[in-house]
Amino acid sequence: MIGGGIFKAPAIVAASLGSVGWVIGAWILGGVASILGALCYAELATAHPNVGGEFHFIGRAYGDRFGFLYAWARATVIVPGSIAGLAVTLGDYLAPVFPMGPYTSTTWAVGMIIALSGLNALGVQLARTAQNIFAGVELITVCAIVVAGIIGHGHVQAVTAAAPASGGAHFGLAMVFVLLTYGGWNEAAYISAEVADGRRGILRGLLLGLGTVTVLYAFINAAYLWGLGHAGVAASQAPAADLFRLAFGAQSGTLLSAIVAFSCMKAISATIFFGARSNYAVGQNWRLFSWLGHWHPCGAPRRAIVVQAMISLALVGLAALTRNGFQAIVEFEAPVFWLFILLVAGSLFVLRHREGLPEGAFAVPLYPLVPALFVCSSAALLWSSVRYTGLGALFGVALLVAGTVPLWLERRLQR
Repeated sequence: MIGGGIFKAPAIVAASLGSVGWVIGAWILGGVASILGALCYAELATAHPNVGGEFHFIGRAYGDRFGFLYAWARATVIVPGSIAGLAVTLGDYLAPVFPMGPYTSTTWAVGMIIALSGLNALGVQLARTAQNIFAGVELITVCAIVVAGIIGHGHVQAVTAAAPASGGAHFGLAMVFVLLTYGGWNEAAYISAEVADGRRGILRGLLLGLGTVTVLYAFINAAYLWGLGHAGVAASQAPAADLFRLAFGAQSGTLLSAIVAFSCMKAISATIFFGARSNYAVGQNWRLFSWLGHWHPCGAPRRAIVVQAMISLALVGLAALTRNGFQAIVEFEAPVFWLFILLVAGSLFVLRHREGLPEGAFAVPLYPLVPALFVCSSAALLWSSVRYTGLGALFGVALLVAGTVPLWLERRLQR
C-alpha cells in the first residue's frame, strides 16, 4: 500500500484543506474508511475466493456484462493508471538528481515500468525477493522522515508559500487523493485463491496492513506539517525531499529522492504483480481475450504483463503533455475506480441475500451497518472524483464506455 502517493499526495491534500487539524483528520478518516472496506472485502474474498477478485464478485452479483466491463476498466484504466501515477512520481523525484534531458521525469518513468515489468515476467520468487528488499528500505525511509520533521521544525520560517484553501472547503477533493494513496489493500482479493490459511490469512493481512499504514501515514503527514509548515507542504512538489533539505542539508534531499524511488519501485512492482493476475483471469473467463489467459512455466502471466506495461507507458506519455502529470493521472483513474468499488460494496449485500454465507467464511461484523457505511463512503468518493476532476476524468470514462464494443463482440462469440 505504501508507495509513491504518500510522497506526492500530501501536498495536494494540504493545499485543499485550510488547517493542520483538517489535514491530519482527513488521513485518519481515510484509514478508517479503508478498514471498513477491508472488512467487506474479507467476507467477499473468503466466501468467494477466485483469482478474478473484484470482477468475479461483480459478475457473480450483477451478471457477466458488469463483470466484463469491470475487467475492461481495470485492464485499461485502473491498474495502468496506478502504475503510471507511481512511475511519474518516481520520475519527479529522480529528475533533479539524475537529469537526462528535457524529459527526464518521463524517461525515468518509462524505463522503470519496462524494468519492473521484466522483473515480474521472470517469476514470482524473484519478484517477491525484490519486493521484500524494497519494503525494508521503505520502512527505514518512514522513520527518517519523522526524524527530519522534528529536526526541520526550527527552520519552518524559511519556507515561503501561498496560503492554502481555508477550512475544509475542498474536503471531497482531498479525500479522493487520500483514499487513492491508501489504495492497494483491495488487491488482496486477487490472491484469495492462493493465500495459505485462507480466512485468517486474508483477514490478518488486510487488518494488520491497514492498521499499520494508517499509523504510518498519520506520522508521515505530521512530520511534513511540523517540519515544513502547512503552507510549505501545500506549495511543495516533493515534500519529503524538501523536508530532508531543511533538516539535514541540500545533499540529503538527493539521498531521499533516491530512497523514495525505491518506495515507488516497490509499489509499481506490486501493482504489476496483482494487475497481471487479474488480466490473466480475464483471459480465463472471456473468449475474446483468451490469449491473455496463458501462464508461463516460470510462474508468471507474461502476456498479461506485457499488455499492461504497454497501456501504462501510453498513459505516461499522455501525462507528459500535461502541467501536472500525477494529478492528471489521478483524475483519469479516480471516477472509474470509485464507480466499481461502489459496485463491489453493493455486491456483498446481493451475494449475502442470494447465496448466504458459506461455512468457514469471514462474516463482516455489525452487518448490515459496516457494509452500508462502505457503500456510502464509496458513493461520496465517486461524487467527489466526478465533481472536482477535469478533462482527465472524461478520458477515463470514455475508455470505460469503449468497453461496450468488445463486450458486444464477446457476446457474439458466445452465441
